[in-house]
Amino acid sequence: MSSTPVFAAPSESSVESRPPILFALPKGRTAEESLALLEKAGLTGPLDTNSRKLVLPNADNSIGFVMAKPWDVPTYVEYGAADVGICGLDVLRESGRRVHEPLRLPFGHCRLSVAGPKDRPDTPLRYASQPRIATKYPRLAQEFFRKRGVNAEVIGLSGSVELGPVLGLADLIVDIVETGSTLRANGLVEIRTILDVQAVLIINRAAYQLKSKQIQGIIERIRAVI
Repeated sequence: MSSTPVFAAPSESSVESRPPILFALPKGRTAEESLALLEKAGLTGPLDTNSRKLVLPNADNSIGFVMAKPWDVPTYVEYGAADVGICGLDVLRESGRRVHEPLRLPFGHCRLSVAGPKDRPDTPLRYASQPRIATKYPRLAQEFFRKRGVNAEVIGLSGSVELGPVLGLADLIVDIVETGSTLRANGLVEIRTILDVQAVLIINRAAYQLKSKQIQGIIERIRAVI
C-alpha cells in the first residue's frame, strides 16, 4: 500500500539563518549589472560571490542572494523560494510566472525577433504556409504567429537556433537579438520584432504584502537611482 510522503519542516536553526529578504539573480553578466545597480542604490551585495554556499548573505545578513540559472529566477520568485528577483523580460514572459513587476531596469536591452534567411522571398508572414519555427521561446513564438493567423510548427531548441534554417530544420527562427552580428554571420536577417527586452525587478506576491516595509524600501531605493 502506497503512503503519502511526509516532508520535514525546516529546522529552527535553518529558518533563523535565512536572511529576512532573499534575492534571486541570474548568473552571468546580468548578475554583475544587477549587483552594481544595487550597490548604487545602497543595497550591499554578497560578501563573497565566489563562495560555494547556495545562499550568499550581505554584510549585515539583511539580504541573502541566490545565484540561479536565468530561466529559474521567475520560478523561485513565484513560489516564494526568493522574495525578490531580477530577470530578463523575455524570460519572464516566456515563463508566464505570476509575480509583481514594479520596475524596468536600465540594462539587459535587446529584442526578441523573428529572423530568416536573407534570400527568403519578401512574402508577408500571414501568407506563409505552415512555416517551421526554431526557438528557445516556444510560448511567445506560438502566441505571435497564432495572433497573425499563421499555422506555424514551433520547434523547441535549447542551443544555437540559428542552425535551424542553415541545416534545413526550420524556415524561420525566433530568438534574442542584440547587435545582429550572429544573424548576419549565418546569412539571416530580422523580419519582425516580437518584444523589446530589458531587465525587470520582480517580487513574490505574498512577500509584497507580508514584507511590505522591506520590499517597498528596496523598490524605492532602486527607483531613486534609475
